[in-house]
Amino acid sequence: MLELTPYLVLPALSFVICLFLTPVVRWTARRLRLVEEPRKDRWHKKPTPMLGGIAIYCAAALPLLWFADLGSIAKHLHLHSPGPVIFSPTAVAWLGMTCLFLLGLFDDLTCVAPQNKLIIEIIVASLVAFLGYRLQWVSSLTVDTMLTIVWIVGITNATNMLDNMDGLCTGISLIAAVFFSLILYTTASAEMLKIALLLAGALGAFLIYNFYPASIFMGDSGSLPLGFALAILCLHPISRSVDFSISLYAVPILVLLVPIFDTALVTSIRLLSGRKPSIGGKDHTSHRLVLMGLSERRSVFWLYAIGSLSGLAAIFVQQHDDLAAPAVIIPLFVSVTLMGVYLAQIKVYPEKDLCLLRSSRFTPLLKQVAYKRQLFHVTFDLVLVSFSYYLSYRLRFGFTGQFGTYFQTFLSSLPAIIICKLAAFYSTGIYKGMWRYIALSDVFVYLKATLLGTLLSLAAVTYVYRFSSFSKGVFIIDWFLTTAFLVGFRLSFRFFREVMKRKTAEGENVLIYGAGQGGQLVLREILDNRHLFLRPVGFIDDDTMKVGKRLLGYPIMGTGTELEQVLKKHAISGVIISCRRMNEVNEKKLVETCSREGIFLKRFVIGLEDVHLLKKVVREKEA
Repeated sequence: MLELTPYLVLPALSFVICLFLTPVVRWTARRLRLVEEPRKDRWHKKPTPMLGGIAIYCAAALPLLWFADLGSIAKHLHLHSPGPVIFSPTAVAWLGMTCLFLLGLFDDLTCVAPQNKLIIEIIVASLVAFLGYRLQWVSSLTVDTMLTIVWIVGITNATNMLDNMDGLCTGISLIAAVFFSLILYTTASAEMLKIALLLAGALGAFLIYNFYPASIFMGDSGSLPLGFALAILCLHPISRSVDFSISLYAVPILVLLVPIFDTALVTSIRLLSGRKPSIGGKDHTSHRLVLMGLSERRSVFWLYAIGSLSGLAAIFVQQHDDLAAPAVIIPLFVSVTLMGVYLAQIKVYPEKDLCLLRSSRFTPLLKQVAYKRQLFHVTFDLVLVSFSYYLSYRLRFGFTGQFGTYFQTFLSSLPAIIICKLAAFYSTGIYKGMWRYIALSDVFVYLKATLLGTLLSLAAVTYVYRFSSFSKGVFIIDWFLTTAFLVGFRLSFRFFREVMKRKTAEGENVLIYGAGQGGQLVLREILDNRHLFLRPVGFIDDDTMKVGKRLLGYPIMGTGTELEQVLKKHAISGVIISCRRMNEVNEKKLVETCSREGIFLKRFVIGLEDVHLLKKVVREKEA
């Protein structure tokens, strides 16, 4: 453990430099008219000064130069010393950040072709590997070198792509730098810790000017060296052996989960939709959250929360053994995967979603994945069943320190549990339903499936293992967890669909007259049928006992006699009557009120028509 006090000076120094230098850069950019104008593929709506990366670089990289032993590099290269080339990480960080800062600055001023930027990024990443730093994810030096180069280039561009909304890239990078600082402090990595602390201080100051509404953008001169610095915080000198544990792979990915997730989502959807990944657009994770109904500020805070949660998970994994790590890794990655599935369903561009996948000549298996999604459901349940069984053992024995003793029992019985539960799920018919339309009857099917799966599992371990070394409490906990996960995740799809329909509803604001069964039908029809171009605001009902309550999330605003007061409070374009029959006096008053207020009045009708009569009408129209 390092002594903390001397290191606290570093973030304070970079914070002060960036705090005072950013306004200077902003003023200079305005005077030189170096501003980012609003464009169709960009999110900001007003001209904003660029080149904020200059302040970030000066605040983080220039103090780093004080610690960088650049003379040793020149001396080594001059003498052609044999053996692995390993230098101070501060020197490597300063060299890479400087090269990418100059690249980004040139790109901000003149615009560099994407392929040329990629070539320079690969050269810089290769230089890092040449100077003696690797991920050390595999034992093969060749493979590990290639993985290191891909990692550095990938994280550098992921951070660059994340710079798509005010304060997003700066805040997420600040969170990552803070968590890297905590992890590096506990592992006594003094040189890497200096890099992380200087980054954190500079980003903390720049966020003051870059948060919504931003008064300055960092540009590529900030995002490229920033992404590079975050990428190399995960590397290790090849002279030091590492422990090939889960934390070696999971910690870097968890800390940088948000930029990795955003890049993977945007790239995959753009490719499948026939768009170039290198061309910007309003289809990033933050933009999709805004389309869901969140404000720009809340979207950014939402991603801050995900970055903080994954950072805490990284600290947990780093401080615990490999047996405990899945307890946080699996649920986090399942949740992020589901989030990606949800966000991918939001239509951003006019072209057909996943048009390449739909038009290409794929095998029947891939078509089944794209349309019926049954393979995804089965795979998802496989992960769910395995994690529920693991977590049951964790909860039953983990807090008493006995989990290691029973881990072999868990491992040997897991295949039997998977077979029994998936067989129960299939036999009860849970794969015949549609998640987006899940109802109460489906919940009973899920309860029956999980109960049957648990009973079959008990029978299997009793027959095969004579229930030796097993605990009844594990199976009770497992049933509760499996049921909760199975129902909860499927309900989440229904919940997301309902939220999306309400948040993205467009058209004239309408009130629904009648907060009963008919009112529910009207509401669902309006939300499902976008061609009506109506947006429900709430209900009115003559039953005074219903006033003030909510129906399917919409308020019951008053009675028919209070319609005028409701119309004064809300911009209503019309009223829809949900019931076929209503009191003649009330209906007359309703007609008079709507006529006097200048709003339309319509009645929702459900009926059956004879097909033969419809054919007759069609023939008459054709004649």
